Amino acid sequence: MYDAVVQVDVARHRLRSLILDGTYQPGARLTEVQAAAALSMSRTPVREALRGLIVDGLVRPTGRGVEVTALDLDALHDAYAVRGALEALTAQLAAARQREGRVAPAELESLLETNAAAAEATAAGRLEEAVDHNRRFHRQIAVLAANGLALEMLDRIWDQIIVSTRATLVAGSRRIRVTDQHDRLLAAIREGDSRAAGAIARRHALDTRASAIKEP
Repeated sequence: MYDAVVQVDVARHRLRSLILDGTYQPGARLTEVQAAAALSMSRTPVREALRGLIVDGLVRPTGRGVEVTALDLDALHDAYAVRGALEALTAQLAAARQREGRVAPAELESLLETNAAAAEATAAGRLEEAVDHNRRFHRQIAVLAANGLALEMLDRIWDQIIVSTRATLVAGSRRIRVTDQHDRLLAAIREGDSRAAGAIARRHALDTRASAIKEP
C-alpha cells in the first residue's frame, strides 16, 4: 500500500512539473496511456495522479482523458485577489514570528539569498527564472508564517496562475518596482512590522495582477 501511494505521489509531482514548465500547455490533451508512457509508469498510479491534478485545478476531464486548464480572465482576477489576501496574511504572520524571536537567522538568510537571486534574474530579463525565484521567495515567507493551510492554498493558486500566464510573459516596465517591493517586504519582516509587511505583500500581488493580465 505504501509503495502504491509513493508511486501516485511521484506521478502527480512529475506531471505537475511538466504542466508548470510548459511541456503540456493549456489546452493540451493527455490520456492515461500517454501519461503512463511519458513517465514510464503503469496506468494505475497515473490514473490517480490525474485525479489529483483535477482537484488541484490544473487539468479537467475531457473525453477519454484530461485537458490542461488555464484560468479565464475573471478567474485569473479572482486568483490574484485571493493570492494577495493570503500573502498579506502570511507576511503578517512571518513578521510577527520574527518579532517574537521564533524565526531562525538561517531562515532569514535563506530568504535574503532568494530575494537577491530574484532581483538578479529580474534585472537580467530572464523572465521564467525570475518567476521561479519570485515564487520561491513568497513561498519561503509562507513557510516562515507556519500556517500550513495558507501554504497549501498558496501553492495551488500559484500553480494555476503560472499555467495561465507563463505563455504571455514579457519584459515588463515594472522590474525595478518588483525588486523594490521585495526589498521593502523583506525589510518589514526582518523588523517584525506585521502591518507594513501585510500591506506591502497585498500591494505587490495586485500590482503583479495589473501587469500580468492582458485585457482582450
